[in-house]
Amino acid sequence: MKITELLKKDGVKLGVVAATQEEAIDELVDLQVACGNVGDRAKYRQAVLDREAQFSTAVGEGIAIPHAKTDAVKRAGLVAMTVPAGVDWKAPDGKPSDLIFLIAAPDTQANVHLEVLAKLSALLMHADFADALRAATTVDEFLAAIDSAEAAHDAEQAEKEAKAAAQKAAREASQAAADTGFPQVLAITACPTGIAHTYMAAENLEKVAGEMGVTIKVETQGSVGTKNALTPEEIEHCRGIIIAADKGIELSRFNGKPLYSTNVSAGINDAEHLINIIMNGEAPICHAEGGSSAPVTGKTEGMGSTIYKHLMNGVSHMLPFVVGGGILKAIAFLVDTQGMGTAAYGSSTPLAAFFNLVGGTAFDFMLPILAAYIAMSIADRPGLAPGFVGGWLAKQGFTLGYLATAMDAEAQGALISGGFIAALFAGFAAGYLTLGFEKLCDHLPESLEGIKPVLLYPLVCVFMIGLVMLVLNPIFAAINSWLIGALNGLGTGNLVLLGAVVGGMMSVDMGGPFNKAAYVFGTGMLASGTTSAQIVMASVMVGGMVPPIAIALSTTFFKNRWTAADRKAGIVNYIMGLSFITEGAIPYAAADPGRVLPSCIVGSAIAGALSAGFGCTSPAPHGGIWVTPVIGNPIMYLVALVVGAAVACLILSFLKKPLPPEQSGLAK
Repeated sequence: MKITELLKKDGVKLGVVAATQEEAIDELVDLQVACGNVGDRAKYRQAVLDREAQFSTAVGEGIAIPHAKTDAVKRAGLVAMTVPAGVDWKAPDGKPSDLIFLIAAPDTQANVHLEVLAKLSALLMHADFADALRAATTVDEFLAAIDSAEAAHDAEQAEKEAKAAAQKAAREASQAAADTGFPQVLAITACPTGIAHTYMAAENLEKVAGEMGVTIKVETQGSVGTKNALTPEEIEHCRGIIIAADKGIELSRFNGKPLYSTNVSAGINDAEHLINIIMNGEAPICHAEGGSSAPVTGKTEGMGSTIYKHLMNGVSHMLPFVVGGGILKAIAFLVDTQGMGTAAYGSSTPLAAFFNLVGGTAFDFMLPILAAYIAMSIADRPGLAPGFVGGWLAKQGFTLGYLATAMDAEAQGALISGGFIAALFAGFAAGYLTLGFEKLCDHLPESLEGIKPVLLYPLVCVFMIGLVMLVLNPIFAAINSWLIGALNGLGTGNLVLLGAVVGGMMSVDMGGPFNKAAYVFGTGMLASGTTSAQIVMASVMVGGMVPPIAIALSTTFFKNRWTAADRKAGIVNYIMGLSFITEGAIPYAAADPGRVLPSCIVGSAIAGALSAGFGCTSPAPHGGIWVTPVIGNPIMYLVALVVGAAVACLILSFLKKPLPPEQSGLAK
């Protein structure tokens, strides 16, 4: 029943003067009589007084809701009045009551007054609502305030009931699923580096599913490989699959099943929505007979997002070669003190030569792997071979001019690698050329179906990408030479500026496109082997280490800015920051982006600029504090890290105001 069905215009009186509680009750009883709700005024009045004698109906904060159930009431009714000066109603908080409602309930089995009392109490818990009633200057304003608040309350209650019903249904379905032994929802999480986002998304999906009463199993495709792999039986019995990934995922095993694909951040920030898409039957059916790794969603993915996903697939497969090769080559120079100052430095001893050979070999695969897995993300397995060949040709710098002089060693010019940019182009070109050729082959007779993947695709697509790269490599070689020359020609001031830019970018979205753009730029430049490139890589890495460490420092030294849970999680950020896992700061940035992000961006930019200014170099694209032995000028690198993290911590702690003791969990 709605409050406004019981409360009529004639039952409201504003600005009443009443010296005692009995005077106020008399005014309210008269309103009930005037509205025609009460047959016997004296008997009803006594019932109200008897009820007050049991204990006060004042609820505190200036509000009282007296009520009585008696056969003196002809029909249920509600009246109200405001008493600006207030009346002593023996309230638990000792405050006088200035907003008073009186309920009249007939002596029947239906406890109408309890229903109205419960709703009134819920509404009056909101100080804004009570203040709006007190501020009303007309009865119409008073009733309008009640209508508005009651409508909002009813909508909120309906939403809660619907959610509770859905959770009950989910629990029942979960129990049914448990009886079969298979999870209702399956998911795959993956990010380009496979370090933090992958596992954060998996953990959040599992947590939210548990809260919703939904059974789930999450496969992680991280840097250590596939864990918790989904089985064919689980896929067969599940209600649908969630793909939360920023790289290509092979979908052929999900053909014919409901599947929703999105980015890995959605798994961290919007898990309930993703699970509901599957549970409500809103996911589209996957059609991936040929092993497609293309996204399957309820809407078309933008071109930029598609290209980013293909690029990140290449980067994620390239990283182990860059990390392993870069660190091994750095170790070669560390152990080769005998060859310092000579042309043989890095290979003048057998031990140094071993590290240099193995590390260099791994580095040689960096660009071909990048191109191969970009192409594979676009065209699936048929794109792998042309992508690899295109990447190798890009790295080596072969051209048609080189072939023309292949038989004349004296006429041959030096090969110039197209570098990282050429390998990127080779990957996308190989992928889309292969994809186009696959579509052309769809028109071939079915009798040739078996030879397409083993003969036609590799033969024609490798030929096409080879021709394209031999023609275009001179252009990419010129661009790469200019870029390397520009980096080497940068003065200290320009390097400092570049270090500040790439360092700050690492904190803009902490694992998102800006972060990855800076990281890909740094790792790509490492292929040139120049000192300037290693300076840029050092700035990138120190910039990415700052946010988690800044959060950890703030939760340690400015405890009253954070809750107990924040402080507990902050300790882990020391390890994540020192390990160059920027994503440790994501939960804090998501909860308070307006303060966390600017603070971390400034701190990261300062750290990146200082690192570049000190001439710090990093041949390793990952590892954080654990690769300090291969960092050039390591002491000043640590200084840059400490200064950047301290600045970010101080700015953040200044922007965040101290929490009340009950929120921070700290005693006064």
